[in-house]
Amino acid sequence: MLIGVGMPATVSGVTGERLLEWARIADAGPFSSLGIIDRLAYDNFEPLVTLAAAAAVTGRVRLMTTVLVAPLHNTGVLAKQVATLNAISGGRLSLGVGVGGREDDFEVAPASFKDRGRRFEEQLETMRRIWSGEPIDGIGPIGPTPRRANGPELLIGGVSSTAIARVGRWADGFISGFGSMEQARRGFSLAQASWSAAGRPGKARFVGGLYFGLGQNATSRAHAHFLRFYSYMGSQASQLVAYVLTSEEDIIRAIRRCGDIGMDELVLWPTIDETEQLERLGELIERSVT
Repeated sequence: MLIGVGMPATVSGVTGERLLEWARIADAGPFSSLGIIDRLAYDNFEPLVTLAAAAAVTGRVRLMTTVLVAPLHNTGVLAKQVATLNAISGGRLSLGVGVGGREDDFEVAPASFKDRGRRFEEQLETMRRIWSGEPIDGIGPIGPTPRRANGPELLIGGVSSTAIARVGRWADGFISGFGSMEQARRGFSLAQASWSAAGRPGKARFVGGLYFGLGQNATSRAHAHFLRFYSYMGSQASQLVAYVLTSEEDIIRAIRRCGDIGMDELVLWPTIDETEQLERLGELIERSVT
C-alpha cells in the first residue's frame, strides 16, 4: 500500500513558505503523494494554486486533491486549470473531487447548493470530454493537451451511496473520508459494485484518508484543529475526532488495517503545520512500514 501525506493548508496560521518547505521535504521522503483539502469560506489556501506552487519545488511525489469541491467552480475554467496543473507537473496530478457539504462555501462562491449533485455529474461529463480533446459546442479543443488520453487520474470522494455510485461511470477510483475502517471498506464495496456494473474490468483504485498529529501535546492540538475545521458538523465532529491518530502506535496500527481492507493508498492529513511532524512521519514509515 502506498502512503501519501497531506499539506497543512487548512491549519490556522500556516504560511506559504511553510507549505513549500513541506512539499520539498515530502518529495525527498517516502511519501507517494502530496494531498490537499478544499474549503472556500475558511482561512485555508486554495488547492489548485497551492499544488501548482508545490509542483514547481517537487519532481517525484504525486499531487492530489483530497478532495476538491467541484461544484464551486466554473466547469470549463476548472477543466483548463486541471489540465494545466497536470501538464506543469509532468502528469503527476490525481484529481479527487466531491460535491461538498458546507452551504457557506456555496454562498461565498456563489454557486447553487441544492442542485450540486446534478451539476457535479454534468461537470464530470464535460471535463472528460474536454480532456479527451473534444470541442464543446463546436468550440475548441480546449488545451493544454493532456498527457493521459482522457485527462488526469480522476477519483471521487463521498459518503452517500449516490455519490459513490458515480465512480463506475466517470472515475478511476474512490476516496473514502476519515472515519472507521468499516465505513471505508463499505464505501469501496459500493464503488467497486458501480465499477463492475458499468462493465469496467479489474478493480477501481481505493484511496483513504486519516488525520494525524505527533509529539508533545499532539492530542489536544490535533483535536483542536479537527474540531475547528469541522465545527459545522456540530456534535458529530466530537464523535469523529476519536479517529484522529495521535501516536506512532496509532499510525502503524491504522496503516496495517488499511492494507488489510485492500486500500491502495492512504493519505495522512496533518493537523499541525510544523515540519517536524512530516519528518517524524517519514521516519516512522521508513522504519516500521515500508
